[in-house]
Amino acid sequence: MIESLTNLMGGFGAALTPTNLLFAAIGVLLGTAIGVLPGIGPAMAVALLLPVTYAFDPTGAFIMFAGIYFGAMFGGSTTSILLNTPGESASVMAALEGNPMAKSGRGAQALATAAIGHFVGGLLGVIGLVLLAPLVASVAVDIGAPDYFAVMVLAFVAVTSVLGSSRIRGFAALAIGLTIGLVGLDPLTGQPRLTFGVPQLADGIDVVIVAVGLFAVGEALWVAAHLRRGQQEVIPVGRPWLSRGDVKRAWKPWLRGPFIGFPFGSIPAGGAEIPTFLSYVTERRLSKHRDEFGSGAIEGVAGPESAASASSAGTLSTMLTLGLPTTAIAAVMLAAFQQFGIQPGPLLFQTEPDLVWTLIASLFVGLLLLLVLNLPLAPAWAKLLRIPRPYLYAGILFFACIGAYAVSGQAVDLLVLLGIGAVGFVMRRYGLPVLPAIIGVILGPDAELQLRRALQIADGDVTTLVSTPLAITVYAVIALLLLFPLVRKVLPARTAPPADPDRERTPV
Repeated sequence: MIESLTNLMGGFGAALTPTNLLFAAIGVLLGTAIGVLPGIGPAMAVALLLPVTYAFDPTGAFIMFAGIYFGAMFGGSTTSILLNTPGESASVMAALEGNPMAKSGRGAQALATAAIGHFVGGLLGVIGLVLLAPLVASVAVDIGAPDYFAVMVLAFVAVTSVLGSSRIRGFAALAIGLTIGLVGLDPLTGQPRLTFGVPQLADGIDVVIVAVGLFAVGEALWVAAHLRRGQQEVIPVGRPWLSRGDVKRAWKPWLRGPFIGFPFGSIPAGGAEIPTFLSYVTERRLSKHRDEFGSGAIEGVAGPESAASASSAGTLSTMLTLGLPTTAIAAVMLAAFQQFGIQPGPLLFQTEPDLVWTLIASLFVGLLLLLVLNLPLAPAWAKLLRIPRPYLYAGILFFACIGAYAVSGQAVDLLVLLGIGAVGFVMRRYGLPVLPAIIGVILGPDAELQLRRALQIADGDVTTLVSTPLAITVYAVIALLLLFPLVRKVLPARTAPPADPDRERTPV
């Protein structure tokens, strides 16, 4: 512990040099700008910059990459909150409560909540990276395919049980997402599924296209269908600061988020999607203002954004200590390490201590820069909402199409985007929640992969799915989620006192 803190102090000495500070600032600015554009995520940005940074000092290059990583997280939240257009799959949860806040004139508060959440979550996550990375990584190695599958089933059940007024509609939306997730080649047999003879669909549909289509295009079509029914007023920006009541409601979610985000970011196939969703569910359960969820609850922004930033630190911890990339950006950064002739893994802290501890120290610096740069810009970003609706949503469609095309550079993606946008419009028309569909697209292929992997290892024995303590615990939680509403309906009927017949008489 003392040795780690000593090494960290040495890392700060190197990270606070003018050159490395410049790299951190460039990374944060680039990441924020890239995150705002749907489809152009941090993984693509780092991949594009790999040839450029080949002549750089490795330390400076990785400091800039880390800044891009954290900056893109916040940039994706900006468009999710203001325009209901997630720039990253990890920003999907920010749209659920952040966009209603923006529509009610609280866009600046939502952005400030997200910025502080990213700072707090990232700060606690990086502290966890310093103190707990070896321990978390060793635990992550022991988590098997049955455990992953159980956690994903928990996410499916929870998303349909918590959101919306009808479980049937929730499961219908989940089925839509799982169906979209099946598009592409079967991972084992190579047989095409739901590609309809289109070769470009063999690799499946990118989750960013699905998220942008369901959220942004679906919302734009819905607004366009209702524009003529009444005069649309320009959305006010609101005051550019958080009130004492806002901080009182947000500080606990800010602190709870990292305890969900960091562990899930550390496990293989973790990423930020599951922890942001679980954080949202947790805050909805614990909030004293449940009636505000769906219409702009600040807890629904604070918790998931904090969890997303902490999961980024968890992802880096697994990559540095195990050499195991758990997300696309981590895979690209692993390639960057190899480009410089460095192999991440258990020996990295011994072979390249200066680089590692300078990189970790720069994460603290980058988070502070992210907060200092973006917190004052929240009111300026929020003024985007003052643009008249027809022009605003025309711009949203334009940038959504650019982002979708940038994913793979194929015109087919534009047609897919518009088709999924039409599905999003129909879902809004019939009251189907959008989030279960997104969760189905994100986790569906992973759940299928983990299920098949578990059954292959056990030679088809289904009991292997409940063969570990973690899996059994998760399935017990799933059973509680499914049975609790039924028990709650039965209990009042059994415990209710008998009705007084005299009280039921009404005077004639």
